[in-house]
Amino acid sequence: MTTRHLHPDSPWLLALLAALVALGPLSVDVYLPAMPTMMVALDTDIRHMHLTLSSYLTGFALFHLACGPLADRFGRKPILIGGTVLFVAACVGCSLAETVDELVFFRFIQGIGACVGPTLARAVARDIFGPTRAARALSLIAMMMALAPAIAPAMGGVMMLWLPWPSIFVFLAVYGIAMIMLIHVFLGESLPQRQSLHPLSILVNYGTLLRSPMFLIATFASGFLYAGFLAYLASSSFVYIDMLGVPVEYFGLTFITSVLGYMAGSGLSARLTKNYTSEQIVLAGAALAAMAAGTVWIGAQRLPDSIAVMMIPMMFYCMGIGLMLPNAMAIALSPFPYIAGTASALLGFVQMSLSAFATAIVGNYLVDSPAPVLNFMLAISGLALLLSVVLFRVRTHPKP
Repeated sequence: MTTRHLHPDSPWLLALLAALVALGPLSVDVYLPAMPTMMVALDTDIRHMHLTLSSYLTGFALFHLACGPLADRFGRKPILIGGTVLFVAACVGCSLAETVDELVFFRFIQGIGACVGPTLARAVARDIFGPTRAARALSLIAMMMALAPAIAPAMGGVMMLWLPWPSIFVFLAVYGIAMIMLIHVFLGESLPQRQSLHPLSILVNYGTLLRSPMFLIATFASGFLYAGFLAYLASSSFVYIDMLGVPVEYFGLTFITSVLGYMAGSGLSARLTKNYTSEQIVLAGAALAAMAAGTVWIGAQRLPDSIAVMMIPMMFYCMGIGLMLPNAMAIALSPFPYIAGTASALLGFVQMSLSAFATAIVGNYLVDSPAPVLNFMLAISGLALLLSVVLFRVRTHPKP
């Protein structure tokens, strides 16, 4: 197959990176409408269905620790292709699962394979665009990537009307195969300098990152906010379909406000980076998300059966995520150009570990009310705001 590598200034390069980043959320969003059906078909309960998501996120998180160093040693492209091949194989396993335990296992493997797309797409953006242009590039990638959660739940809902639930994973396998072909043909290698794969060298690199207060604060601040959203996603089908009575074919419409908010936040972030620092944008995004979480929490107390009370504040929560995430990533990665893969991997490990913990915890308490997920979102967005304030003060008023 002939290769035709995209030029760094080509908009199609950003589109390809967005498609790679979308591999992660797509693997979550497209099967959300199927979760109540799968729960019945596999003769299980809400808690175990949440485990199918938290196991995916656990695999996604854990492989970051190997994915980054491997990409810094062997290059971005071979690890992207190898991980996506594993993703495709796991999708086939998910489609053939006959028990919830089998599905949990294959979702774990699927998470391992899926993590290479988002992790290394960020590293490629850092390689190509450098520390100053990376925030804008990541914002544009995030805005384009938002098409996945916009389309995926609606697509999953329509598929559930006509096809059995394994078709969801067949679709994901086909998407993975398409990504392998596009990576091979259009993506050039961007690794600036090969790093050692010696365990001591890897530990030194991770130690360097873990000794950086700015890396840790930016990573955990964005991770907390993202974990709140993943807890909402994991619970959404049960909240909207089972508790609020939304028909499965219309379930995808409940994400319209979230997607519009995320796209607006990402697009606004790309514009704001020209006149404002990443620290200012991170703080604004965290404040907006925390206010939205407080609004939906109060609204649900007063109008517990209202769909709009859930949907409208989530638009502003997701707008806050769109503002915060690309800038927090840029802050975290900017001091580490030669270990960008390892830095991106550790960032992803923390974010996905927090998300896996969030979905598992909320799943244990979610029964007949959305209160557990709303309580969790309120608490964790408050933590994200607190860390964002610390980040802003330290970066804008450094100690002499």
